[in-house]
Amino acid sequence: MNKANQIEMTRWLALGSLAGLIVLGLAWEVWLAPIRPGGSLLALKVLPLVIPLAGIWKRRMYTYRWVSLMVWLYFTEGAVRAWSDRAPGNYLAMLEVLLCLLLFVACAQHVRVRFKNLPSSPAAVAGNTPS
Repeated sequence: MNKANQIEMTRWLALGSLAGLIVLGLAWEVWLAPIRPGGSLLALKVLPLVIPLAGIWKRRMYTYRWVSLMVWLYFTEGAVRAWSDRAPGNYLAMLEVLLCLLLFVACAQHVRVRFKNLPSSPAAVAGNTPS
């Protein structure tokens, strides 16, 4: 598989898993298994996930890098709730963990492939190239 295909594949995987986390978070806390009947303000946890959508859509390397770190907060929530919630909440938490892992792998692979394609100038190595 050539580099351009890998970059596009990881971009779409990142976008899909990020959108999946947003939809899951909203559905979980409003309809599927809210902490309080009728939904809770915990649904607002998806707001930080909306911020990187534009950066990933526009292929901004910096966005991929910080999303790969931010996703671990949602992974931790999913892991804790997978062990402590009852069904269906624990199954939704396992799905959150899976989506987080997919997002991390997609972002890490995207950055890895793109860094391999950078020219070896000092500015490029520092990450100061427009992309």
